[in-house]
Amino acid sequence: MPDLTLRPPRSPRLRLGGYVLLPRLIDKARAKLAGTLGEYRYDHRGMNRHFFAFTGLTPEALLAEVASGKGDGELLAWVNATAVPARGPWEIAAWSDYHERRGPDSDAETLAEFAADVATWSTTREDIRTWFDLLDLDDHASFGGKV
Repeated sequence: MPDLTLRPPRSPRLRLGGYVLLPRLIDKARAKLAGTLGEYRYDHRGMNRHFFAFTGLTPEALLAEVASGKGDGELLAWVNATAVPARGPWEIAAWSDYHERRGPDSDAETLAEFAADVATWSTTREDIRTWFDLLDLDDHASFGGKV
């Protein structure tokens, strides 16, 4: 069981069966079950909501599968068998590629929020442009990494 009070979950960029976010969600689910979730959230908010909306799954359903002791491969098979609608490899790849490149919307409020979140860790990093960049930076800095 991952202890997310000691180390971050896997990067949102890491893929399982083509899905970004899935390995990270599995880590967070396992930590929730072990009581070691720390400051992380396991629910339908934040970046998690995108995975659950795309697959039609719920956080509770995935948590129940994780609680049954399944490994990553078995969980992937369950996701693919249970997702509504069923997704083809090209859809999963397109969705994952989009989320890897997705930054803040052009809406001024969203841009300001993104900039404020980045500034929490660094006011000089101009390479943080996507939400995944921000999550990786947050994970790294939260566990003592130099920014």
